Amino acid sequence: MADFRFIHSSDLHLGKGFGTMPEDLRGRLIEARFEVIARLAQAARDHGANHVLIAGDLFDTTGPSEQVRRQAATAMSAAEDIIWWIIPGNHDSLQGEELWAAFEGECGPNVRLLRHPEPVEMSQGVVLLPAPLPRQFPGTDLTAWMAGAETPEGALRIGLAHGGVVSFGEDFDGSALIPPDRARTARLDYLALGDWHGQLTIGERTCYSGTPERDRFKHGGRGQCLAVAIDGPGAMPRITPVETGRFDWRASELMLSPGMDLGAELDRLLPTDRAARRDVLVQLRAAGYLRMTERAALEDAVRRAAPDFALFDLRDDELATEYEADDLDLIAAGGALRTAAEALRAEAQDSELSAEDRRVAQAALNRLWSLVREG
Repeated sequence: MADFRFIHSSDLHLGKGFGTMPEDLRGRLIEARFEVIARLAQAARDHGANHVLIAGDLFDTTGPSEQVRRQAATAMSAAEDIIWWIIPGNHDSLQGEELWAAFEGECGPNVRLLRHPEPVEMSQGVVLLPAPLPRQFPGTDLTAWMAGAETPEGALRIGLAHGGVVSFGEDFDGSALIPPDRARTARLDYLALGDWHGQLTIGERTCYSGTPERDRFKHGGRGQCLAVAIDGPGAMPRITPVETGRFDWRASELMLSPGMDLGAELDRLLPTDRAARRDVLVQLRAAGYLRMTERAALEDAVRRAAPDFALFDLRDDELATEYEADDLDLIAAGGALRTAAEALRAEAQDSELSAEDRRVAQAALNRLWSLVREG
């Protein structure tokens, strides 16, 4: 047989609201998640594949709006040259009976929802072994059945599952851990996993695709899927990351000290293509220490750059300020403001106070300086 090719993706989380983001950005992020359906279809075409595997969490909840559900069904069905293979994940498990019944009714024949852990023929000589989640916390390894699953001799065996091989956080169901050697014990040519939102290789035959459209700074850059090609049973899969995301999430750390060229340091971390910045989200963690005037210069530089970006979030909790006597003159030469500034500086430098109390005093003094500058 010729090599078998497919796209491996997961965790689209359609319907995610992005409630913590600025209101004018939410709509753009929501729309980008919907647009990724077409980008996955195009990735398949570009790599000579007509199958896309979705390893769970197509939807963000078991109760997405009718609009989200129907438009997803319409977009997938419209890509008639692509066959979509979908398992429910922990966010959109089979407990969402109304969701999946409606979705199936709205989809064309090229969209295949896999409700049962049983072998399914994808193509001649290719068998898919799915592990759909019956509930958010299944309490057991749902891939265990694959080891004993019978398939025709000489057929490719491809596993499709959603869950962790290691703990992914406090909401993780440890009782449902997938053994990292499941591909070997189940004689799988490839195991396509979902749940982890960044790309992660577990073994030569086992990968997390990551979300095709990023949704947090934890997993930086633009979202990707995986283009997979397998020459035949037992052959090592050829796995190619394919960029599909619209938004570029960039988390950076900036270590500062007095006398640095702040503008140059900031420019070093930011994309040079100004036109591309509209789709870039930046989270900048500043640490170290600066003089008060230098800190103001940093804030000014960020303020000038921020409108170019989808989001620019400066985190300066760990950035200390070095105060000198003439710095306070910039706030006030005398009077109540000067008295307040001197009291705050004393607290900010008082080693007998807790670190948190010193940070509060420093933040208050910085804010006082900002208010004077703005006035």
